[in-house]
Amino acid sequence: MFDEDEPVKKGQIILGEDLYDLSVEDLSERIEALRDEIKRVEAAKADKRKGLDAAAAIFGKS
Repeated sequence: MFDEDEPVKKGQIILGEDLYDLSVEDLSERIEALRDEIKRVEAAKADKRKGLDAAAAIFGKS
């Protein structure tokens, strides 16, 4: 699934990554990026939920 030989892009967030060497500013930027990503994922989830709800209304729940 993941290519371990693929280089990590600058600014890319890796879950579980060691945070020791990051500055306070870097950590703040990381938090903001994660918040933005959470909003993006929640919006995608809401869109999918609307689609599922519409399908359930038409076809009924299984």
